[in-house]
Amino acid sequence: MAKFYKVWMIFDPRRVLVAQGVFLFLLAVMIHLFVLSNPYFNWLNVAAEKAAGA
Repeated sequence: MAKFYKVWMIFDPRRVLVAQGVFLFLLAVMIHLFVLSNPYFNWLNVAAEKAAGA
């Protein structure tokens, strides 16, 4: 474990951080689209129905 820092000699830290950021952004978009496509968890339609009923 003491020589774990050498992994950064193989991978460029900037590329790793950019790739991680892109991956997390795409994961967040995918999760939001999945949740919004499910009628039980779609908070936008629930709010619209409450506003229309009031």
